[in-house]
Amino acid sequence: MVEKAQTNSKSVISLTLGILSIIIPIIGLLLGVIGLVISRISIKEIEETNENGRGLATSGFICSIIGIIIHSVWIFLVILSLYLYTNVRFELQFIFI
Repeated sequence: MVEKAQTNSKSVISLTLGILSIIIPIIGLLLGVIGLVISRISIKEIEETNENGRGLATSGFICSIIGIIIHSVWIFLVILSLYLYTNVRFELQFIFI
């Protein structure tokens, strides 16, 4: 009877964190970074131990990168909009005085 290799548990965790980094708005950036690190660790472990789960780890890596990009753009747009809002407000004060 042929024994099946086990799936690496860190690859499942990295996929879960990658998906959550896309979905959860506030802490998604942090989850994406953690998922990125764990997916790299799991890929190295899979190469050493010959376990299953390389596809899960790769998917977690890609989802984590997408989550990091989404939240980085979101943070940049929030900072940009706050900067533009405060500049317009101060310029309007000087115009009406």
